[in-house]
Amino acid sequence: MARPGAACPPPARRVMVAARALLFWALVYSYCGVCACIAGLRLLWSIGRRPGETFRWVVRENPPSCLNDPSLGTHCYIRIKDSGLRFHYVAAGERGKPLMLLLHGFPEFWYSWRHQLREFKSEYRVVALDLRGYGETDAPPHKENYKLDCLIADIKDILESLGYNKCVLIGHDWGGMIAWLVAICYPEMVTKLIVVNFPHPSVFTEYILRHPSQLIKSGYYFFFQLPWFPEFMFTLNDFKVLKSLFTSQATGIGRKGCRLTAEDIEAYLYVFSQPGALTGPINHYRTIFSCLPLQHHEVIMPTLLLWGERDAFMEVEMAEITRIYVKNHFRLTILSEASHWLQQDQPDIVNKLIWTFLKEETKRKRE
Repeated sequence: MARPGAACPPPARRVMVAARALLFWALVYSYCGVCACIAGLRLLWSIGRRPGETFRWVVRENPPSCLNDPSLGTHCYIRIKDSGLRFHYVAAGERGKPLMLLLHGFPEFWYSWRHQLREFKSEYRVVALDLRGYGETDAPPHKENYKLDCLIADIKDILESLGYNKCVLIGHDWGGMIAWLVAICYPEMVTKLIVVNFPHPSVFTEYILRHPSQLIKSGYYFFFQLPWFPEFMFTLNDFKVLKSLFTSQATGIGRKGCRLTAEDIEAYLYVFSQPGALTGPINHYRTIFSCLPLQHHEVIMPTLLLWGERDAFMEVEMAEITRIYVKNHFRLTILSEASHWLQQDQPDIVNKLIWTFLKEETKRKRE
């Protein structure tokens, strides 16, 4: 008889691994089904209440003027070698200054960093990307093209194509996930890491399996595994879901936040109302369960984690747990009145906290 705690023989270990995998995928697909049923009921409710409005969808042909505001920077395009994809980005600040690379979340695009483009261009070359599949960046048709390995390689290739070998990397939400992974996989390319409202990926994968409340809040990860239906649901009532994400009491910018203007909302509607514009962004989520958990975890550069406590999608407890994975200076700041959309919600405070972190780290190096 094997001793308690002794290693399982290889056949037993394989059975255990297979059983865990089976349970994991059973959970994933079961929850996909639950989310699909809930979405279907919402659709029927909408049809019953306003049948004429439910399927109304306006394609915006002309961008609002805010997307071409010269104070935000210059619209640029770059084609990277490995994938051949063309990326769109907006750049502010002089060429040759240290690079600050900004990665947006979902459902956002480069414009979510407008306050930071204006703020940091005095000392940095600030570049706000449209990630793969978003906005004016190329969108490969197959979901396999959106695996995390591809998204990480994009950032590495973009950095090199811009003529840099390192940067200050800032990511929010899904862009925060990518920023964490780039910092883990290519630590030599990231001088300082700043993440907004997304925990270390290992914290997220471990926490969500142990806390049903977070599993519910992350239900859209499971809903997005379905083909075409999530995109369809976003278009209902002229993208009512998209508007609500930013403006509703439950998920939108908080009462003390810097609310989006009508033109800001129109900018989001312009980008995501284009035919096929939602498939690329949602494809980012369609391979997530085959890519996590991580094999490598440690982050070795100075790291700042900013968190809006009123986040409707991420529980704040994950922010503090993240500390254990950062093997360098780690600063966590939680803003009690802020929402998930932190850099748009509280831009002045966020910018001040980022400046403090950057200057603090510069001073630390000199000492």
